[in-house]
Amino acid sequence: MTVYTTMDSPVGELLLAGEPSGASVVLTVVSMAGGRGAAVRPDWVRHPGAFAEIIAQLRAYFRGELHRFEIEYDGAGSDFQQRVWDALDEIPYGDTVTYGQIAARIGASRAAVRAVGAAIGANPLLIVRPCHRVIGANGSLTGYAGGVERKRELLELEGARVAV
Repeated sequence: MTVYTTMDSPVGELLLAGEPSGASVVLTVVSMAGGRGAAVRPDWVRHPGAFAEIIAQLRAYFRGELHRFEIEYDGAGSDFQQRVWDALDEIPYGDTVTYGQIAARIGASRAAVRAVGAAIGANPLLIVRPCHRVIGANGSLTGYAGGVERKRELLELEGARVAV
């Protein structure tokens, strides 16, 4: 069974979904209203209380008080996607890296940059798994499931240098 809730945030409404685990949930989705993956499925059950700790951490992040989430999550994906997502988890708060740097970190060839981009684009855990910290080789902001303007807002919140 998948449970879900929504929360308001400085970047708009967030949809949180996960699998029950005791009094909490193993987070499987964080998406933004109007972004990819932002639809509640008919078989999901609304259960706001199960997300109390996750919401508290997200609120602390948005206040600039939390730089690393301590949330149990599980974003199912291929082995390649998991390698890319693990590399995302290692990008420090306020830092940015390029798609090419992620490819190098996972031992993929330079030709694999598009595949890396596709794996990043398939990340089901926006904000928590910081795909917003990946930028173009020229420093420009490129695609983001929540929209490039929201990517800019998240990077500015973290104090990251953002190209215009």
